[in-house]
Amino acid sequence: MTGNQIIALLIFIVTYLGIIFNKLPFINLDRKAFAFVGAVLMIVCGVIDFDFAIQSIDFNTIVLLLGMMIIISVLKFDGFFEFISYTTTSHAKNPSALLSVIVFITGFASAFLVNDAVVLLFTPVIINICRQSKLNPIPFLLGEIFSANAGSLMTITGNPQNMIIGIASHISYAKFMICMLPIALLSMLVIIFVIKKTNRDIFSNKASINISQQEKPRQDLKRMRLSLIVFGLVVLGFFFGKILGISIPVIAIAGASIILLLSKHKSKEVLQEVDFSLLIFFVSLFILVAGIKQSGVLDFIFNISLQENVLSVFILFALSVLLSQLLSNVPYTVFMLPLMNVAHSEILWLTLASASTLAGNLTIVGAMANLIVIEEAGKENVFLSSKHFVRPAVLITSITSVLALLFSLVLLLFR
Repeated sequence: MTGNQIIALLIFIVTYLGIIFNKLPFINLDRKAFAFVGAVLMIVCGVIDFDFAIQSIDFNTIVLLLGMMIIISVLKFDGFFEFISYTTTSHAKNPSALLSVIVFITGFASAFLVNDAVVLLFTPVIINICRQSKLNPIPFLLGEIFSANAGSLMTITGNPQNMIIGIASHISYAKFMICMLPIALLSMLVIIFVIKKTNRDIFSNKASINISQQEKPRQDLKRMRLSLIVFGLVVLGFFFGKILGISIPVIAIAGASIILLLSKHKSKEVLQEVDFSLLIFFVSLFILVAGIKQSGVLDFIFNISLQENVLSVFILFALSVLLSQLLSNVPYTVFMLPLMNVAHSEILWLTLASASTLAGNLTIVGAMANLIVIEEAGKENVFLSSKHFVRPAVLITSITSVLALLFSLVLLLFR
């Protein structure tokens, strides 16, 4: 092993340990900062040159994520999330109905509005509803976590790893959704079933709950109609963009520009809500993986040949379930890009999407949405621990992963 390879491997290992644990002894950095410093070290230490580092960044993914975050920020300021949460949950008359509403609304919202943003805005609302109804919020928050991940599987814009996969694979938005919709819907039904079975004391109670004291949102649909029209046109653009010859990132960033232009909110305030540190995190991951691949130190991994066959589907699923827990599903997906680009198989791309997304439900660190809910709930003095998480997580991930694996094998059979 050459000196350059040793340096590359050390940078990669230390950086990914920082990403996994979100901190290391005597280093005051979080996972996003670790990724940024690691990427810079890859360049400064000569593992890759600056020009190659820039070329390794998938700007299509970055632009798509930026566009979606701007649209979400305007919808947030318009009160869209509070409006749909109040409108839908106000019809839930008992704990079982409330769980079903939370699971399906979170799931479908996550499919089109990025799951991380959805759980960030929905968590305080769910806790407030549960407190007013004198219900333990933990099972409902677990339903939110699991459905945010499962529902986000539906579309390319549902979560960051799907964005990466959608851009890299060139699968159309409509085809991706047609393939993933059955798995997402079945997964949400599994989530409701498992949460109820593991919390019988709460859901065996058929008594009516009272959420009439929930504060009604000040906004209404008339005040947010412009932003909703733009958002609707963006979603339509995603479906028909390939026919029109317009890429998904261009549609997203055009929609973001129009919604900023028409919004009554100050653009400065809207842009302050955009998580630019997440964009830096993505840029850094692309550079890190490019650096470790360029060094050749992990060629034994990157030279694995994935073929469009049953064995490769099983290998990809096993890798996804394991490595999504170690790396979290977004870094894992970026790490897999060199292998997937060589395989050049739509079925394997779809398998990676379903496996990495559903694997995110297995542990607390499996997906960013999990950590966001736990952090936001903690601010409301509701503390979710591994003790609450482990049993439903194992059951849900096992069942939904088997369903997704079977679906991939069906696609393989009828390709």
